Amino acid sequence: MPGWSASSTPSPTPAGSAGTSLPAGYSSSSSAEGSGCSRSIDIPRAYPWPAHGKRGCYEAHMSEELACLDGSTALAAETTIPVTDEGFLRGDGAFEVIRVYDGQPFALDEHLERMERSAANLRLPGPFPREAYEREIPALLDVRGGAGFDGCLRLVLTREGRRLAITEQAKLMEERVRLGLVTYAPTRVLDGVKSLSYAANVLCSRLARERGFDEALLVTPHGRVLEGPTSSLFWVDDSGALCTPPLEDHILASITRAHVMGLVEVTERPVAADELLGAREAFMASTVREVQSVAAIEDRQFPETGEVTHKVGAAFSAHLDEVLGRRGGAQPQRSGELPGEHPTETR
Repeated sequence: MPGWSASSTPSPTPAGSAGTSLPAGYSSSSSAEGSGCSRSIDIPRAYPWPAHGKRGCYEAHMSEELACLDGSTALAAETTIPVTDEGFLRGDGAFEVIRVYDGQPFALDEHLERMERSAANLRLPGPFPREAYEREIPALLDVRGGAGFDGCLRLVLTREGRRLAITEQAKLMEERVRLGLVTYAPTRVLDGVKSLSYAANVLCSRLARERGFDEALLVTPHGRVLEGPTSSLFWVDDSGALCTPPLEDHILASITRAHVMGLVEVTERPVAADELLGAREAFMASTVREVQSVAAIEDRQFPETGEVTHKVGAAFSAHLDEVLGRRGGAQPQRSGELPGEHPTETR
C-alpha cells in the first residue's frame, strides 16, 4: 500500500522516533507521503498467531504487538513517551479500546465519537485528531496482519497531545463469570468520560479477586448496583423483564450496552443489591466480553446460562455478522480476559 515498504533486513529506528530497533523478520522505513503512519513495519505472513486456549502461546507474543505514536509505528514494547507527559504522571487523557474482527474495527465511529466527547469534557487542548486516527488506524491494522488479525485496538490521547494506537491480543475469557460486590462511589465530574485515571476500576477488580471472584460488581454505599469495572450489567427480574441500570446512576454510556438495547427490549431502572440477588439470570456486556453469562453474584448461584442470555448472545453475534459483512454466520474466535490484575478497560 502507498507509504509502506517491506524488507528482509531489520533496520534501527531513527533517533527520536517511537521505538528502537526491530527483530529479524520486521523492517522499518521512512515514507514520503504515506496516507497512514509515517513508517512501516512488515510482519511475515508466516507469523504464528496464538492459538486460543493456550495461555503460553499468548504470553509468547505479547511483546510483538505494534503501536503507532503520532504517526510513527514500532513494536509496542519499544514505543515510549516522555515521563513528563501529564497522561503518564496524572492519568490526564482519554482512551478507547476497540474490538477488531478479521482486521475490521467494530463500531469505530462510535468509539471515536465517545473519545472526542471524553477529550472535550477533560478540556484536553487543541482539536480532537479524528482525521489522523482515521488515517492511521487502517494502516496500523493492515501492517499488523489485515484480515488475519483478530484482537483489540487501544487508542490513547494525552494532555500533551500525544496520539497513540496500540494493537493487543484479544484475551481469553471463561464462558461465565462470578461476581463479588465491591462498594464504589462514582466520580460525578467524570460522568461520560473514559479517562486514563483508571486506578479505582482496577482496584475494584483486585479486591473482588482477592475474595475468590472473577470480577467486581460495583455497588454504591447506599446499596444500589451500578456495573462492572469494565462492563455493563443486565439482569432478568422476577417478572421476566430484561433490565439494566440507567445512565442517570452515573454508569458509563457503554457502546456494547447501546447495541444490545437496540437489538432487544430492555428496561432501564435502578436495582438494589438485595433485589439483584433474586434475579432469574444475569449477564455482563462489553466490547471484549460481548455477552457473558453470570454464574454467581456473591453466594447467589446461577446454575446455568439463562434463556434470555442465550437469546441476547445469539442476537448480538448475528448483529456482528451483519455489521462486519460476514456471510454464513462465521463466528469470531472467543475473546475475553485472562485472570489477573489488569482488565481490558473497555465497554
